[in-house]
Amino acid sequence: MDTTGILDEALQRLHTSGPERLGRLTNHAPMAVEALAARGQARSVHRWLDVYARKLEEFPSCTEPVTEANWRSALGDPRRAGDWIGYFEREITERPWREVLTRWWPRLLPGMYGGSTHPVIRVGHAVRTLLAGESTEPRLAELAHGLGYWAARHRPVTGIAPLAGAGSAAAALDAVPPLAERDGGFPDRLSRVTALPVWAAAITDPNEAYRSLTELVRAATHRYATHGHGEETMLVHAATAPNAVLRALPALPQPFWVPSLRAAWTASAAVTAMYAPDSPVAYSPPGTLTADEIFERALAHGDEHVIKLTDTALDVGDEPALAAAVRSIELSEPLR
Repeated sequence: MDTTGILDEALQRLHTSGPERLGRLTNHAPMAVEALAARGQARSVHRWLDVYARKLEEFPSCTEPVTEANWRSALGDPRRAGDWIGYFEREITERPWREVLTRWWPRLLPGMYGGSTHPVIRVGHAVRTLLAGESTEPRLAELAHGLGYWAARHRPVTGIAPLAGAGSAAAALDAVPPLAERDGGFPDRLSRVTALPVWAAAITDPNEAYRSLTELVRAATHRYATHGHGEETMLVHAATAPNAVLRALPALPQPFWVPSLRAAWTASAAVTAMYAPDSPVAYSPPGTLTADEIFERALAHGDEHVIKLTDTALDVGDEPALAAAVRSIELSEPLR
């Protein structure tokens, strides 16, 4: 993890901005700069952020403080994003960050599908940084912003009927039926997801849940190499959302691991149903490119989703994952 202070500088710079723009699009900068710093590219953080800065909006106005007495009525209200971030900033100032995360994870986990899964992804990046290095004020504030965004965009998914499952995560993703109507944005499509294959539902052991979640991240990342053209941006989240949960598990009590696996599977499978292409393309290996070279290409490309998928691909670390990262570079529009 970055020890130069650049990540902290970037986070301080970003915390004057809101978690979204245009009322619905996520501010990806905190996640991307954390990925750059984690992959040894801290020297490029401010240069990348200078280009991305045009997408930032001012921090949202606050209306009424969120408290222990009224938080339930504010949950899932995106107009309260500023109030929620303020609440978590106070909580993390007064209590150890792991204690706050442990308290709120089971409250927030059922609603990880709001905001196109970006809030949990932002939390996953923040937790990785805190686990890897010093708990500086900007890094603690970043966790508060991520949790506040999650609370504001909290959206549960209920009533999912079980379909015939499969033994592996890869086979279960292949068994996900695509939506018949695939128009509209993420919230519209999500409301049409009513049935998903069963996978890993019988797991009760936390360590097995951890292994299964690792398998899911690998399978979803591999799948992007052959299916990412269905929607080059949104299908990234089939891998990055469960990986965010995986990154958070070491900071959480083991009893939370099994429900976290189940929520992550629903997220990955739902994204697959919403955006999967009609047919895959042939697998293309990454050639002789190393992991570091591929990440440098992702940085040069600049798109925030490319950077985040490549970051996840490097977590997975094998050839099909690197091929997925290369595919995302090929499919996506560069940041300009």
